[in-house]
Amino acid sequence: MPHFDCLKPLAVIAALVVPFSSPSMAQDKTLPKSQIEMQLSFAPLVKQARGAVVNVYAERLVQTRSSLFAGDPFFEQFFGQRMPNRTEKQSSLGSGVIVEADGVVVTNNHVIDGADDIKVALADGREFPVKVVLKDDRLDLAVLKFETNEVMPTLPIGNSDATEVGDLVLAIGNPLGVGQTVTSGIVSALARNQVTEGDFGFFIQTDAAINPGNSGGALVNMNGELIGINTAIFSRGGGSNGVGFAIPANLVRVFLDAADRGDATFERPYIGASFDPVTSDVAEALGLKTVRGALVVRVVEGGPAEKAGLQPGQVITAVNGVEVEHPDALGYRLTTAGLGKTAELTVQQDGREETIALQLASAPETRPRDIQLIEGRSPFAGIRAGNLSPRLAYELKMASEVTGVVVTEIVRGSPAARLGFAPRDIVVSVNGEAINSVDDLQKVAESDPGFWRVEIERDGQRIRQIFR
Repeated sequence: MPHFDCLKPLAVIAALVVPFSSPSMAQDKTLPKSQIEMQLSFAPLVKQARGAVVNVYAERLVQTRSSLFAGDPFFEQFFGQRMPNRTEKQSSLGSGVIVEADGVVVTNNHVIDGADDIKVALADGREFPVKVVLKDDRLDLAVLKFETNEVMPTLPIGNSDATEVGDLVLAIGNPLGVGQTVTSGIVSALARNQVTEGDFGFFIQTDAAINPGNSGGALVNMNGELIGINTAIFSRGGGSNGVGFAIPANLVRVFLDAADRGDATFERPYIGASFDPVTSDVAEALGLKTVRGALVVRVVEGGPAEKAGLQPGQVITAVNGVEVEHPDALGYRLTTAGLGKTAELTVQQDGREETIALQLASAPETRPRDIQLIEGRSPFAGIRAGNLSPRLAYELKMASEVTGVVVTEIVRGSPAARLGFAPRDIVVSVNGEAINSVDDLQKVAESDPGFWRVEIERDGQRIRQIFR
């Protein structure tokens, strides 16, 4: 979620479009024709669904520097880093959905991230401590479990791919901590991306009122099925402006399956390729009829994409017959297809269309990571570094095609920390010599050249520095 904990707002500029209406349009309106039509209500659906929506309370203890002597030069000089600290309790409030009758709950990761104590409160007011079964900050999903001997009410997980723009939906959660609340609206858009700071970009957009505290709550269709987990809002001042976003239920189902299997982490398929959105210029140059799809930019040698026959310049327009709007949508379709499966990609190039079979597998560790701590008196002292592979790159949230020797950790207070090295830096060369392995870096660190001309790659940018 952008910049928020429990649906904190991301500032945007919204334009209100008022449709033109004419007298003839007004004449088409009709009054309810019967008492039954006047009594139509969402109440039966709410009664069916609300018992499965819970409040999630997360508390964490944080150490903060005491403000008693803060700013006082004498006490700061005397105590230094030993200034008195105090422990503060921070809490967050969100929502969750019971999806399995034995007490399994799905919520947002940001609701419980870093928490020392987590509880859920049922619609009837009872509270239960929970344990975290699986969480993933990239998808912003978490699965919780509380112990109970009862058969708990659940929300069935629907097929979010069957959702269409204009469908009626209900949002159920605990906005602003006022208690369980139900709002109604429609599905405003599908396949929204660039919504949050994470690397997931495929959301259902709704105008059902969603506010801070709704995070992790249910987006429900008219069949009483869960079609999304409410996650983000766009707002100027923190309140609902009718632009909310939910993680689709089909992704929730795949994530829940991983939790039920006992997986320690959630893995997405490794493709071995990088993609760009299709712009209008690209579409015109490639002869595409629509500005949609994922443009293949680079293919990793020996990866699944190369084995499947993908080549730079091709555009993926569909996965298993379902349209791909952008690269984020491609990632979503492959993730929900599932590891171990084969995905049928519809590919266009030079006006021709073909189907390619892509095997969906985990990112491999193509060479041992061999993580080592660099010690001694060199600028690299305090660095933990490893040999990059698609697997390690995935764990470090780096592009799968990067290679070389990567910094995985920096020892606090070490020479490397003071000189500005950071995790995910790739050490490219030292004094003009390429660093291809951790052993290379270790060997260089043990030498004494008098000065160090270091080239690193950080977030795709080359940085050159000299240390003495």
